Amino acid sequence: MNLDHTPGPLADGRADWRPPDVRDDPALEHTLSPAEVATLERTLARSLASGIALDDLDASHFPLPGFEPLFERLRRELETGRGMFLLRGFPVDRHSKDALRHLYVGFSRHLGPTLAQSRGGDHLGDVRNLNVDVNSPRGRAYTSKQKLTFHADQADVVGLLVLRVAKAGGLSMLASALAIRNEIARTRSDLLHVLHQPIGWSWQEQQPTGASGWYSQPIYTERDGRFSSCYIRTHIVSAQRFEAVPRLTPLQIEAMDLIDRLAHSPEFHIAAMFQPGDLQFLNNHVILHSRTAFEDHDEPDRQRHLLRIWLAVRNSRPLHESRRAFYREVAPGALRGGYTARDGRRVYETTAAMT
Repeated sequence: MNLDHTPGPLADGRADWRPPDVRDDPALEHTLSPAEVATLERTLARSLASGIALDDLDASHFPLPGFEPLFERLRRELETGRGMFLLRGFPVDRHSKDALRHLYVGFSRHLGPTLAQSRGGDHLGDVRNLNVDVNSPRGRAYTSKQKLTFHADQADVVGLLVLRVAKAGGLSMLASALAIRNEIARTRSDLLHVLHQPIGWSWQEQQPTGASGWYSQPIYTERDGRFSSCYIRTHIVSAQRFEAVPRLTPLQIEAMDLIDRLAHSPEFHIAAMFQPGDLQFLNNHVILHSRTAFEDHDEPDRQRHLLRIWLAVRNSRPLHESRRAFYREVAPGALRGGYTARDGRRVYETTAAMT
């Protein structure tokens, strides 16, 4: 099957933003009210008392009366708005980590099913330093304290719940992948075409059983007028260790260099320091995210710790056929993305053995 395709006309929409468009925009965040926090905690207490397992926990088992307008606003802003939303004020200082995992999963499954973030089956990932080199063949960004390049996770939506922040560093940065795409279309249309061509990606040793260690997909795709960016440069470079993977061309390298340069430019990204209790959701098809290096506290119980969740949201966009290589399904609203667990189990904590 020929998965090559030609870029469509210049994309537009609210997901094409630059910092002045979104900085301090109250439409992009919501601070939980005392009444909303009380509802969360009542539902959490009842759910924990029921003994329901996290595997079985869904929206019907974790009712949040009065929250549907917020969920609808969140769904809309992620898919047809700016592609990002920040919730503040989750009660992370009043509950155990196990209880917070339960709260986070129950809340997030109102948006859609959770996905495995590795072959270990982690439907809830612990974002903390496990001393893994992001540039190694098994490197995964969320297990390192190194500076990260701008990238997107391989699910429709990623959520990050902040439990603790670092002693220093760990600044979060966001850029519109669509704004970068449109700038490339305006200034280097030759490179835009290159970014729509298939390129080799490493599975980072997370491939389904029996599969090759690499696969092919473009960085940019379009279908039915909807744009999708998928960009993790370390995974693309890592694939070059396989003999069967076509060598990166000078134009492909130049195109990725341009994405990186634009994303790191203050003209294209916003930066903010997370606070405990923040919950950030991003649409990976239109948002690139990054993080500066950080220094942790010496005491383990004070070290930087976030909980990450990947979601297949019900109002997702259609994807180009070439995304099937990783996402498996490309229809809008489909259960898609994430990794295939080795043994089919779901786990809710990332350990060093999974990396």
